[in-house]
Amino acid sequence: MESQFLFQLIIIFLIGEFVLERFLEYLNSTYWSDKLPEELLGIYDEEKYRKSQSYQKSKQKIAVISSVFSLVVLLCVLYFDGFALLDNWVREYTSNSVLMAIVFFAVIGFVMDVLSTPFSIYDTFVIEEKYGFNKTTSKIFMLDKLKSWLLAVVIGGGLLSLIVWIYTISGSLFWIIVWMILSVFMIFMTMFYSSLIVPLFNKQTPLADGELRTAIEKFSLKAGFKLQNIFVIDGSKRSSKANAYFSGLGPKKRIVLYDTLIKDHGVDELVAVLAHEIGHYKKKHTLAGLFISLAQTGLMLFVLSYFIGSPALSQALGASQASFHIGVLAFGILYTPISLVLDLITNVVSRVNEYAADRFASENFKPEALMLALKKLSVNNLSNLRPHPVYVFFHYSHPPLLKRLAALTGVKEKI
Repeated sequence: MESQFLFQLIIIFLIGEFVLERFLEYLNSTYWSDKLPEELLGIYDEEKYRKSQSYQKSKQKIAVISSVFSLVVLLCVLYFDGFALLDNWVREYTSNSVLMAIVFFAVIGFVMDVLSTPFSIYDTFVIEEKYGFNKTTSKIFMLDKLKSWLLAVVIGGGLLSLIVWIYTISGSLFWIIVWMILSVFMIFMTMFYSSLIVPLFNKQTPLADGELRTAIEKFSLKAGFKLQNIFVIDGSKRSSKANAYFSGLGPKKRIVLYDTLIKDHGVDELVAVLAHEIGHYKKKHTLAGLFISLAQTGLMLFVLSYFIGSPALSQALGASQASFHIGVLAFGILYTPISLVLDLITNVVSRVNEYAADRFASENFKPEALMLALKKLSVNNLSNLRPHPVYVFFHYSHPPLLKRLAALTGVKEKI
């Protein structure tokens, strides 16, 4: 039967994805070393390097345990028709397709979050604490979770309701209408995410007048980049790790610096980091990334439109009646190989863009300042500076540090 074949594909894809991830992590671990590699001399010292290796091992261990647990739970749910039982339970209370979808995914989302919370707690309050990164309190942790649930209900529930309703009335035009709505939503969030969502979790304040703001504005003027919105975010309330990012489009564009970044870096280094972010905007990377996301969403909806009406999708998860919500769940798993290929392409494009932004910063500011900033960021965050090339190909949206430094200096790294 077709439904049995789809069920077997779902199991194969889930186990295949798990095996692939474990294999990639194994490859990555083969590059670990107790001795400081020659190519990292001058970046890591012996003690800091050993600490970074220990940190990577701790992170991998909890990731493996978490993924094994998740796979076992999901396989049990699938083999014992857990999704079908949930579907039947939901149908006892409502026959409205919109309400069924909302309750169905709300229960799954809540259960998944509850099951993953112990691993999140261990990662935050044990591993991150042990290596000196964690600044999160139990109060902040709980408030973050409650706010995330609220956003999931308001935004996720709202979008889901609209999508299901459109499906029930639009027929073959379903994917086009939904794609248009999601495109508008994605563009809106790109423009206003930092001003609407981020403030729910972090405080953002305009960068105060002084040497740093003057230096940033001077560089922006030189680079022909109109920049008025420079903000500092209180990232230190959760972690000592540092970062910076660019968000928004047009007049809503803004650059956000973590307070931990300002604390650990000099003015020239910070301007170099900002020059890199400005490089992304000047070279249209932000806009291109948005278009790629819109295209991927359109492709997914187009493929979905061909399969969602098939009763076999719902039957593959044990449901006796076809429904949009359980069909989407089955399709989401079966879409995994396509999603993997798209992610690989996106990562390749992203790494190329990172090199281009580095070149922009190097050509328009001080390459040595950018190189020093990249080294400090990597060392302070205990980053793995010798990842396996295959692992990089699958997972890295940014090139590894040594390759970025080699590109900036024009000297090939040692492997």
